[in-house]
Amino acid sequence: MLWDCRTPGLPDELFERTEQVPITKEDIRAIAISKLRLREGQSAIDVGCGSGSITVELCLQTRGPVYAIDFDANAIDLTKKNLDKFGARAEVILGKAQDVLPGLPQVDAVIVGGTWGDATQVIRLAADKLKKGGRLVIDTILIETTYHALAAAAELKLAEVDVTQVTIAKARKVTTGTMMLARNPVMIISATKS
Repeated sequence: MLWDCRTPGLPDELFERTEQVPITKEDIRAIAISKLRLREGQSAIDVGCGSGSITVELCLQTRGPVYAIDFDANAIDLTKKNLDKFGARAEVILGKAQDVLPGLPQVDAVIVGGTWGDATQVIRLAADKLKKGGRLVIDTILIETTYHALAAAAELKLAEVDVTQVTIAKARKVTTGTMMLARNPVMIISATKS
């Protein structure tokens, strides 16, 4: 088995990656997944699956039905490769979230990592796919997406709305010692469907 731990945050170096397809880094992934409050057997949707790192973790955490959506064929191929690498199974769907989400079943958790410029509609559709008590997590680096996510959460009367800004710095060896290099700050918005 490639990874036998039950904690989220699989090391980034275990994933197949390309420069053209983004990956949610392990530290952010661990926090975002923890905000979903997953249980074994639950179902989930990963909107904007990119490299599939979150999709893989959802599969390993829930061992239930998982759906991954991305509009980029390269992302879909990479997600499938990573699922195979970890021995995980998910339904991987090429298409825009706005077109795909209405056809999916209701689930226990939805994570939105890509809205392709239409955050409000994608978040509404994602919330509509949640069962009562289901968890929604949106992770973004854009202030505009944060604004739209919070407005949509208020409009949809989602409960337990939480906003966490995460700034990670990683150590890098230099000739005179070790320096810390900051990564982009990420906003993680989470909520529960009442």
